[in-house]
Amino acid sequence: MTVRRTLFGRPLRGVAFDVAVAALVVLVSLASAVTQPGGWAATLVGVGMAVALLFRRTHPSAVTVVVAVLALVQVVAEWGPLVYDVAVLIALYSVVKYGERLRDGVLAGAVAAVGVLLAAAQTPNVIQWWVTALWYALVTGAVWLVALNVRTRRLYVLSLEERATTLEREREAEFRAAVAEERTRIARELHDVVAHSMAVMIVQADGARFMFDRDPAQARTAVKVVADTGRQALEEMRRLVGVLRDAGPGGGDGPVVAADPEHRRLALAELPDLLARFDDAGLRIRSTVTGTPPALPPGLELTVYRVVQEALTNALKHAGVGAGVEVVLTYSDEAVVVRILDNGLGRPLVSPAPSGGHGLLGMRERVTVYDGSLTAGPRPVGGWQVEVRLPLPSEPATEVIAA
Repeated sequence: MTVRRTLFGRPLRGVAFDVAVAALVVLVSLASAVTQPGGWAATLVGVGMAVALLFRRTHPSAVTVVVAVLALVQVVAEWGPLVYDVAVLIALYSVVKYGERLRDGVLAGAVAAVGVLLAAAQTPNVIQWWVTALWYALVTGAVWLVALNVRTRRLYVLSLEERATTLEREREAEFRAAVAEERTRIARELHDVVAHSMAVMIVQADGARFMFDRDPAQARTAVKVVADTGRQALEEMRRLVGVLRDAGPGGGDGPVVAADPEHRRLALAELPDLLARFDDAGLRIRSTVTGTPPALPPGLELTVYRVVQEALTNALKHAGVGAGVEVVLTYSDEAVVVRILDNGLGRPLVSPAPSGGHGLLGMRERVTVYDGSLTAGPRPVGGWQVEVRLPLPSEPATEVIAA
Protein backbone atom coordinates (compact mmCIF):
# COMPACT_ATOMS: atom_id res chain seq x y z
CA MET A 1 0.00 0.00 0.00
CA THR A 2 2.83 2.44 0.82
CA VAL A 3 4.45 1.72 -2.54
CA ARG A 4 1.33 2.56 -4.52
CA ARG A 5 0.54 5.84 -2.73
CA THR A 6 2.39 9.09 -2.16
CA LEU A 7 2.75 10.98 1.09
CA PHE A 8 -0.44 12.85 0.22
CA GLY A 9 -2.47 9.65 0.07
CA ARG A 10 -3.06 9.90 -3.68
CA PRO A 11 -2.50 7.02 -6.12
CA LEU A 12 0.99 7.20 -7.57
CA ARG A 13 -0.25 6.57 -11.10
CA GLY A 14 -2.74 9.45 -10.89
CA VAL A 15 -0.09 11.82 -9.54
CA ALA A 16 2.31 10.87 -12.32
CA PHE A 17 -0.39 11.51 -14.93
CA ASP A 18 -1.24 14.92 -13.46
CA VAL A 19 2.43 15.90 -13.38
CA ALA A 20 2.77 14.86 -17.02
CA VAL A 21 -0.27 16.96 -18.01
CA ALA A 22 1.03 19.99 -16.11
CA ALA A 23 4.49 19.55 -17.61
CA LEU A 24 2.97 19.43 -21.11
CA VAL A 25 1.15 22.73 -20.50
CA VAL A 26 4.36 24.30 -19.19
CA LEU A 27 6.34 23.12 -22.22
CA VAL A 28 3.73 24.51 -24.61
CA SER A 29 3.80 27.84 -22.76
CA LEU A 30 7.59 28.05 -22.85
CA ALA A 31 7.79 27.00 -26.48
CA SER A 32 5.50 29.85 -27.50
CA ALA A 33 6.95 32.44 -25.12
CA VAL A 34 8.60 34.46 -27.88
CA THR A 35 6.01 34.22 -30.66
CA GLN A 36 2.72 34.34 -28.75
CA PRO A 37 0.91 37.59 -27.86
CA GLY A 38 1.87 38.79 -24.40
CA GLY A 39 5.27 37.15 -24.53
CA TRP A 40 6.64 36.04 -21.20
CA ALA A 41 3.71 37.51 -19.29
CA ALA A 42 1.34 35.19 -21.15
CA THR A 43 3.77 32.37 -20.48
CA LEU A 44 3.52 33.02 -16.73
CA VAL A 45 -0.27 32.73 -17.04
CA GLY A 46 0.15 29.33 -18.71
CA VAL A 47 2.59 28.18 -16.03
CA GLY A 48 0.09 29.25 -13.35
CA MET A 49 -2.59 27.15 -15.05
CA ALA A 50 -0.21 24.20 -15.19
CA VAL A 51 0.61 24.44 -11.47
CA ALA A 52 -3.10 24.59 -10.63
CA LEU A 53 -3.74 21.42 -12.66
CA LEU A 54 -1.54 19.46 -10.25
CA PHE A 55 -4.43 19.58 -7.76
CA ARG A 56 -7.28 18.94 -10.20
CA ARG A 57 -8.29 15.63 -8.56
CA THR A 58 -8.24 16.71 -4.93
CA HIS A 59 -9.53 20.30 -5.31
CA PRO A 60 -11.31 20.40 -8.70
CA SER A 61 -13.54 23.40 -7.90
CA ALA A 62 -10.65 25.54 -6.61
CA VAL A 63 -8.52 24.59 -9.63
CA THR A 64 -11.33 25.58 -11.97
CA VAL A 65 -11.66 28.97 -10.28
CA VAL A 66 -7.92 29.63 -10.56
CA VAL A 67 -7.78 28.59 -14.22
CA ALA A 68 -10.90 30.66 -15.02
CA VAL A 69 -9.37 33.76 -13.41
CA LEU A 70 -6.12 33.31 -15.33
CA ALA A 71 -8.09 32.80 -18.55
CA LEU A 72 -10.02 36.01 -17.80
CA VAL A 73 -6.70 37.84 -17.40
CA GLN A 74 -5.71 36.54 -20.81
CA VAL A 75 -8.98 37.73 -22.36
CA VAL A 76 -8.78 41.19 -20.72
CA ALA A 77 -5.19 41.56 -21.99
CA GLU A 78 -6.49 40.66 -25.47
CA TRP A 79 -3.86 38.03 -26.00
CA GLY A 80 -6.38 35.87 -27.82
CA PRO A 81 -6.81 32.11 -27.44
CA LEU A 82 -3.41 30.46 -26.94
CA VAL A 83 -2.25 26.84 -27.14
CA TYR A 84 -1.99 26.39 -23.39
CA ASP A 85 -5.69 27.24 -23.07
CA VAL A 86 -6.20 23.50 -23.24
CA ALA A 87 -5.79 23.82 -19.45
CA VAL A 88 -9.28 25.39 -19.38
CA LEU A 89 -10.76 22.25 -20.93
CA ILE A 90 -8.79 20.03 -18.54
CA ALA A 91 -10.05 22.03 -15.54
CA LEU A 92 -13.63 21.83 -16.86
CA TYR A 93 -13.30 18.07 -17.31
CA SER A 94 -11.87 17.70 -13.79
CA VAL A 95 -14.58 19.65 -11.98
CA VAL A 96 -17.35 17.72 -13.74
CA LYS A 97 -15.74 14.35 -13.06
CA TYR A 98 -14.29 14.80 -9.56
CA GLY A 99 -16.49 17.54 -8.10
CA GLU A 100 -18.46 16.59 -5.00
CA ARG A 101 -21.62 18.15 -6.45
CA LEU A 102 -22.77 18.11 -10.04
CA ARG A 103 -23.93 21.70 -9.78
CA ASP A 104 -20.25 22.74 -9.55
CA GLY A 105 -19.77 21.18 -12.97
CA VAL A 106 -22.90 22.90 -14.32
CA LEU A 107 -21.65 26.25 -13.00
CA ALA A 108 -18.24 25.61 -14.56
CA GLY A 109 -19.95 24.82 -17.86
CA ALA A 110 -21.84 28.13 -17.72
CA VAL A 111 -18.59 30.00 -17.03
CA ALA A 112 -16.96 28.16 -19.92
CA ALA A 113 -19.82 29.26 -22.20
CA VAL A 114 -19.20 32.88 -21.22
CA GLY A 115 -15.51 32.35 -21.89
CA VAL A 116 -16.31 31.01 -25.35
CA LEU A 117 -18.24 34.18 -26.16
CA LEU A 118 -15.46 36.40 -24.84
CA ALA A 119 -12.80 34.51 -26.78
CA ALA A 120 -14.83 34.62 -29.98
CA ALA A 121 -15.38 38.36 -29.49
CA GLN A 122 -11.72 38.96 -30.23
CA THR A 123 -12.14 37.87 -33.86
CA PRO A 124 -12.08 40.68 -36.53
CA ASN A 125 -15.43 40.05 -38.33
CA VAL A 126 -18.87 38.60 -37.72
CA ILE A 127 -18.51 35.48 -39.88
CA GLN A 128 -15.27 34.50 -38.21
CA TRP A 129 -16.91 35.24 -34.82
CA TRP A 130 -19.69 32.73 -35.57
CA VAL A 131 -17.27 30.10 -36.80
CA THR A 132 -14.96 30.56 -33.81
CA ALA A 133 -17.83 30.59 -31.31
CA LEU A 134 -19.38 27.46 -32.84
CA TRP A 135 -16.05 25.64 -32.83
CA TYR A 136 -15.24 26.55 -29.22
CA ALA A 137 -18.79 25.67 -28.15
CA LEU A 138 -18.61 22.24 -29.81
CA VAL A 139 -15.25 21.42 -28.23
CA THR A 140 -16.25 22.70 -24.79
CA GLY A 141 -19.63 20.92 -24.92
CA ALA A 142 -18.00 17.66 -26.00
CA VAL A 143 -15.53 17.83 -23.12
CA TRP A 144 -18.33 18.57 -20.64
CA LEU A 145 -20.47 15.67 -21.87
CA VAL A 146 -17.54 13.23 -21.85
CA ALA A 147 -16.72 14.27 -18.29
CA LEU A 148 -20.36 13.83 -17.25
CA ASN A 149 -20.43 10.34 -18.74
CA VAL A 150 -17.20 9.39 -16.98
CA ARG A 151 -18.52 10.85 -13.72
CA THR A 152 -21.71 8.80 -13.99
CA ARG A 153 -19.79 5.59 -14.58
CA ARG A 154 -17.37 6.43 -11.78
CA LEU A 155 -20.18 7.01 -9.29
CA TYR A 156 -21.88 3.81 -10.46
CA VAL A 157 -18.72 1.79 -9.83
CA LEU A 158 -18.29 3.44 -6.43
CA SER A 159 -21.90 2.58 -5.56
CA LEU A 160 -21.29 -1.04 -6.54
CA GLU A 161 -18.17 -1.17 -4.40
CA GLU A 162 -20.01 0.38 -1.48
CA ARG A 163 -22.87 -2.05 -1.91
CA ALA A 164 -20.46 -4.99 -2.00
CA THR A 165 -18.79 -3.72 1.16
CA THR A 166 -22.16 -3.31 2.85
CA LEU A 167 -23.23 -6.81 1.85
CA GLU A 168 -19.96 -8.22 3.16
CA ARG A 169 -20.46 -6.47 6.47
CA GLU A 170 -24.04 -7.75 6.65
CA ARG A 171 -22.84 -11.28 5.96
CA GLU A 172 -20.25 -10.96 8.71
CA ALA A 173 -22.90 -9.64 11.10
CA GLU A 174 -25.28 -12.47 10.20
CA PHE A 175 -22.48 -15.01 10.64
CA ARG A 176 -21.59 -13.62 14.05
CA ALA A 177 -25.25 -13.63 15.06
CA ALA A 178 -25.59 -17.23 13.87
CA VAL A 179 -22.48 -18.23 15.82
CA ALA A 180 -23.79 -16.51 18.95
CA GLU A 181 -27.18 -18.19 18.53
CA GLU A 182 -25.52 -21.56 18.03
CA ARG A 183 -23.38 -21.11 21.14
CA THR A 184 -26.48 -20.17 23.13
CA ARG A 185 -28.30 -23.21 21.79
CA ILE A 186 -25.46 -25.55 22.71
CA ALA A 187 -25.12 -23.99 26.17
CA ARG A 188 -28.86 -24.36 26.74
CA GLU A 189 -28.84 -27.99 25.68
CA LEU A 190 -25.79 -28.82 27.77
CA HIS A 191 -27.38 -27.15 30.76
CA ASP A 192 -30.52 -29.25 30.36
CA VAL A 193 -28.56 -32.47 30.11
CA VAL A 194 -25.88 -31.80 32.71
CA ALA A 195 -27.82 -29.83 35.31
CA HIS A 196 -30.67 -32.32 35.45
CA SER A 197 -28.46 -35.38 35.64
CA MET A 198 -25.96 -33.91 38.09
CA ALA A 199 -28.70 -32.71 40.42
CA VAL A 200 -30.27 -36.16 40.58
CA MET A 201 -26.91 -37.89 40.97
CA ILE A 202 -25.80 -35.57 43.77
CA VAL A 203 -29.03 -36.07 45.69
CA GLN A 204 -28.89 -39.85 45.35
CA ALA A 205 -25.18 -40.06 46.12
CA ASP A 206 -25.64 -38.03 49.33
CA GLY A 207 -28.60 -40.17 50.29
CA ALA A 208 -26.69 -43.39 49.65
CA ARG A 209 -23.78 -42.16 51.76
CA PHE A 210 -26.00 -41.63 54.78
CA MET A 211 -28.08 -44.78 54.24
CA PHE A 212 -25.26 -47.32 53.86
CA ASP A 213 -25.39 -48.29 57.56
CA ARG A 214 -29.03 -47.55 58.32
CA ASP A 215 -30.75 -49.01 55.26
CA PRO A 216 -28.41 -50.83 52.84
CA ALA A 217 -31.31 -51.74 50.54
CA GLN A 218 -32.29 -48.09 50.17
CA ALA A 219 -28.66 -47.17 49.61
CA ARG A 220 -28.36 -49.73 46.82
CA THR A 221 -31.49 -48.28 45.23
CA ALA A 222 -29.96 -44.80 45.37
CA VAL A 223 -26.71 -46.01 43.81
CA LYS A 224 -28.72 -47.69 41.05
CA VAL A 225 -30.50 -44.38 40.37
CA VAL A 226 -27.09 -42.68 40.16
CA ALA A 227 -25.87 -45.24 37.64
CA ASP A 228 -29.05 -45.10 35.55
CA THR A 229 -29.03 -41.31 35.55
CA GLY A 230 -25.38 -41.26 34.52
CA ARG A 231 -26.06 -43.64 31.63
CA GLN A 232 -29.01 -41.53 30.52
CA ALA A 233 -26.90 -38.37 30.64
CA LEU A 234 -24.10 -40.06 28.71
CA GLU A 235 -26.56 -41.22 26.06
CA GLU A 236 -27.98 -37.72 25.68
CA MET A 237 -24.49 -36.22 25.50
CA ARG A 238 -23.51 -38.64 22.75
CA ARG A 239 -26.68 -37.81 20.87
CA LEU A 240 -26.04 -34.07 21.24
CA VAL A 241 -22.41 -34.33 20.10
CA GLY A 242 -23.43 -36.49 17.15
CA VAL A 243 -26.05 -33.99 16.00
CA LEU A 244 -23.63 -31.10 16.40
CA ARG A 245 -21.11 -32.89 14.22
CA ASP A 246 -23.75 -33.47 11.58
CA ALA A 247 -24.68 -29.78 11.68
CA GLY A 248 -21.04 -28.71 11.40
CA PRO A 249 -19.03 -28.05 8.23
CA GLY A 250 -20.64 -29.83 5.34
CA GLY A 251 -23.67 -30.76 7.40
CA GLY A 252 -25.75 -27.68 6.84
CA ASP A 253 -25.86 -24.23 8.33
CA GLY A 254 -29.16 -24.44 10.15
CA PRO A 255 -30.11 -25.67 13.61
CA VAL A 256 -30.66 -29.28 14.50
CA VAL A 257 -33.39 -30.75 12.34
CA ALA A 258 -36.19 -32.35 14.23
CA ALA A 259 -36.37 -35.24 11.79
CA ASP A 260 -33.44 -36.82 13.64
CA PRO A 261 -34.91 -40.02 15.15
CA GLU A 262 -32.69 -39.67 18.20
CA HIS A 263 -34.28 -36.33 18.96
CA ARG A 264 -37.75 -37.78 18.53
CA ARG A 265 -37.07 -39.99 21.56
CA LEU A 266 -36.95 -36.92 23.81
CA ALA A 267 -40.64 -36.27 23.32
CA LEU A 268 -43.92 -36.80 25.08
CA ALA A 269 -43.52 -40.56 24.94
CA GLU A 270 -40.48 -40.20 27.22
CA LEU A 271 -42.26 -38.17 29.88
CA PRO A 272 -43.34 -41.23 31.96
CA ASP A 273 -39.70 -42.40 32.16
CA LEU A 274 -38.59 -38.90 33.14
CA LEU A 275 -41.21 -38.70 35.88
CA ALA A 276 -40.22 -42.16 37.10
CA ARG A 277 -36.56 -41.14 37.41
CA PHE A 278 -37.46 -38.12 39.52
CA ASP A 279 -39.81 -40.24 41.57
CA ASP A 280 -36.93 -42.62 42.24
CA ALA A 281 -34.79 -39.59 43.12
CA GLY A 282 -37.15 -38.74 45.97
CA LEU A 283 -39.88 -36.50 44.65
CA ARG A 284 -43.50 -37.48 45.18
CA ILE A 285 -44.85 -36.85 41.70
CA ARG A 286 -48.46 -36.89 40.60
CA SER A 287 -49.17 -36.39 36.91
CA THR A 288 -52.42 -35.44 35.22
CA VAL A 289 -53.19 -35.27 31.51
CA THR A 290 -56.28 -33.42 30.31
CA GLY A 291 -57.45 -33.66 26.73
CA THR A 292 -56.24 -35.79 23.86
CA PRO A 293 -52.58 -35.28 22.92
CA PRO A 294 -52.48 -34.09 19.29
CA ALA A 295 -49.71 -34.83 16.81
CA LEU A 296 -47.24 -32.14 17.87
CA PRO A 297 -44.23 -31.04 15.86
CA PRO A 298 -41.07 -32.75 17.16
CA GLY A 299 -39.50 -29.45 18.22
CA LEU A 300 -42.56 -28.54 20.26
CA GLU A 301 -42.54 -31.96 21.92
CA LEU A 302 -38.90 -31.50 22.87
CA THR A 303 -39.71 -28.09 24.35
CA VAL A 304 -42.44 -29.62 26.55
CA TYR A 305 -40.04 -32.36 27.64
CA ARG A 306 -37.25 -29.91 28.51
CA VAL A 307 -39.62 -27.61 30.41
CA VAL A 308 -40.85 -30.48 32.58
CA GLN A 309 -37.29 -31.72 33.08
CA GLU A 310 -36.00 -28.31 34.15
CA ALA A 311 -38.93 -27.63 36.47
CA LEU A 312 -38.53 -31.01 38.20
CA THR A 313 -34.78 -30.46 38.52
CA ASN A 314 -35.40 -27.13 40.21
CA ALA A 315 -37.99 -28.72 42.49
CA LEU A 316 -35.51 -31.41 43.54
CA LYS A 317 -32.75 -28.87 44.16
CA HIS A 318 -34.79 -26.24 46.00
CA ALA A 319 -37.84 -28.00 47.46
CA GLY A 320 -35.80 -31.06 48.45
CA VAL A 321 -36.30 -34.79 48.65
CA GLY A 322 -39.83 -35.78 49.63
CA ALA A 323 -41.49 -32.69 48.17
CA GLY A 324 -44.82 -33.23 46.48
CA VAL A 325 -44.90 -32.20 42.84
CA GLU A 326 -47.90 -32.06 40.53
CA VAL A 327 -47.37 -32.17 36.76
CA VAL A 328 -50.40 -31.18 34.70
CA LEU A 329 -50.54 -31.32 30.90
CA THR A 330 -53.59 -29.79 29.27
CA TYR A 331 -54.19 -30.25 25.54
CA SER A 332 -56.64 -28.25 23.47
CA ASP A 333 -57.08 -27.33 19.84
CA GLU A 334 -55.26 -24.04 20.36
CA ALA A 335 -52.40 -24.74 22.76
CA VAL A 336 -50.55 -27.06 25.11
CA VAL A 337 -50.40 -25.89 28.72
CA VAL A 338 -47.84 -27.34 31.14
CA ARG A 339 -48.08 -26.68 34.88
CA ILE A 340 -45.58 -27.93 37.45
CA LEU A 341 -46.33 -27.17 41.10
CA ASP A 342 -44.42 -28.24 44.20
CA ASN A 343 -45.36 -27.78 47.86
CA GLY A 344 -41.84 -26.92 49.00
CA LEU A 345 -42.06 -29.42 51.90
CA GLY A 346 -39.11 -31.64 51.06
CA ARG A 347 -35.99 -32.26 53.12
CA PRO A 348 -33.15 -29.79 52.46
CA LEU A 349 -30.25 -31.35 50.59
CA VAL A 350 -27.07 -31.98 52.54
CA SER A 351 -24.87 -30.70 49.66
CA PRO A 352 -27.15 -29.06 47.11
CA ALA A 353 -25.91 -28.79 43.53
CA PRO A 354 -24.71 -25.29 42.66
CA SER A 355 -27.19 -23.30 40.61
CA GLY A 356 -25.99 -21.65 37.42
CA GLY A 357 -29.00 -19.35 37.26
CA HIS A 358 -29.77 -20.27 33.64
CA GLY A 359 -32.68 -22.68 34.14
CA LEU A 360 -35.58 -20.23 33.91
CA LEU A 361 -33.77 -18.25 31.23
CA GLY A 362 -33.32 -21.39 29.13
CA MET A 363 -36.98 -22.31 29.54
CA ARG A 364 -38.06 -18.83 28.54
CA GLU A 365 -35.84 -18.94 25.42
CA ARG A 366 -37.28 -22.29 24.38
CA VAL A 367 -40.84 -21.13 24.90
CA THR A 368 -40.24 -17.89 23.00
CA VAL A 369 -39.19 -19.84 19.92
CA TYR A 370 -42.78 -21.09 19.63
CA ASP A 371 -44.43 -17.77 20.60
CA GLY A 372 -45.37 -19.21 23.97
CA SER A 373 -45.55 -17.68 27.43
CA LEU A 374 -43.93 -18.70 30.73
CA THR A 375 -44.97 -17.79 34.25
CA ALA A 376 -42.85 -18.84 37.22
CA GLY A 377 -42.88 -17.81 40.85
CA PRO A 378 -43.73 -18.77 44.44
CA ARG A 379 -47.17 -20.06 45.34
CA PRO A 380 -49.31 -18.32 47.97
CA VAL A 381 -49.61 -21.58 49.92
CA GLY A 382 -45.91 -22.32 49.73
CA GLY A 383 -43.69 -23.92 47.16
CA TRP A 384 -43.13 -22.95 43.55
CA GLN A 385 -45.07 -23.10 40.32
CA VAL A 386 -44.17 -23.00 36.64
CA GLU A 387 -46.78 -22.58 33.93
CA VAL A 388 -46.03 -22.66 30.21
CA ARG A 389 -48.49 -22.10 27.39
CA LEU A 390 -47.40 -23.14 23.89
CA PRO A 391 -49.77 -22.30 21.02
CA LEU A 392 -50.18 -25.01 18.41
CA PRO A 393 -49.18 -24.29 14.81
CA SER A 394 -52.08 -23.69 12.43
CA GLU A 395 -50.71 -26.20 9.93
CA PRO A 396 -47.95 -28.84 9.90
CA ALA A 397 -44.56 -27.50 8.92
CA THR A 398 -40.97 -28.64 8.82
CA GLU A 399 -39.90 -28.25 12.41
CA VAL A 400 -36.60 -27.15 13.86
CA ILE A 401 -35.77 -28.25 17.36
CA ALA A 402 -35.46 -25.42 19.86
CA ALA A 403 -32.39 -26.93 21.42
